[in-house]
Amino acid sequence: MKRKINCETARNFPVEKALEKLGHFPKKTTEKEAWFLSPFRSETQASFKVSKTKNRWYDHGEGIGGNVIDLVCQILKCSIKDTLEFLNDGIVNNSSKKQWTSNKNAGVIKIIKVLDITHPALIQYLNSRGIPLNIANTYCKEVWYQYKATEFFAIGLKNNKDGWELRNKIFKNSSSPKSYTYIQNNSKQLIILEGMFDLLSLAILDDKVLKTSDVLVLNSIAFIKLIEIHLDNYEWVQLYLDNDKAGQLATMRLIDKHTHVIDQRHIYKNYKDLNDLISHDKNKQI
Repeated sequence: MKRKINCETARNFPVEKALEKLGHFPKKTTEKEAWFLSPFRSETQASFKVSKTKNRWYDHGEGIGGNVIDLVCQILKCSIKDTLEFLNDGIVNNSSKKQWTSNKNAGVIKIIKVLDITHPALIQYLNSRGIPLNIANTYCKEVWYQYKATEFFAIGLKNNKDGWELRNKIFKNSSSPKSYTYIQNNSKQLIILEGMFDLLSLAILDDKVLKTSDVLVLNSIAFIKLIEIHLDNYEWVQLYLDNDKAGQLATMRLIDKHTHVIDQRHIYKNYKDLNDLISHDKNKQI
């Protein structure tokens, strides 16, 4: 059973890991500190510093700083209670330390080769998530990458800056640069999804509407503010975000600001997301 965290224990949650969870990766790192592009504005020179020894952050451009709770509250524009729930989803325990070690330096991942998905392990992983191979190959690739002199392979979704979202049964990684995925089909309707498997799941549920709409996959809920510049280009925007606190906050943000945005979470109201719905239906059939 996952242990709930409070403000005191949450302050020990690594600032670097919180930023990674929000889709931000360091541009420069040393033993004692890491430098990021600010999550609060657009910039080309990293001015956002994280002290690894103090587990604190400081944004030189904004002149503000603080602990990990302050950071998540400001990025997601949410309450302390919501921040604790967000951090609790990713708290490091003994079983997850190995995965975090592999994830935290995602920016140094080197892509080796990209091909159609054929590896049996990846096909088995897709089956476990209820995704047919032909649909996966329509939108994704089999990506081989190197991390610390070791080769890995994963299902990859390319983002808007030529980086990759990487998923397999064991790891959830991203190559740098991290960004959203924008598929343009010259449509007046935009579909916004949270992640790779939401995209593949919607292709099962309604492939026609997916292929006749422009599609934006966030790849991180932290990109919700950045993608708003695209919304006025469409007559209708359909939102398929997660049924969690972050998804709720992001959905309410867009609906409050844009009258042509439609919340579609009623389709999977009893599930975490679209893929949870697909996986549950498949398990029932089995």
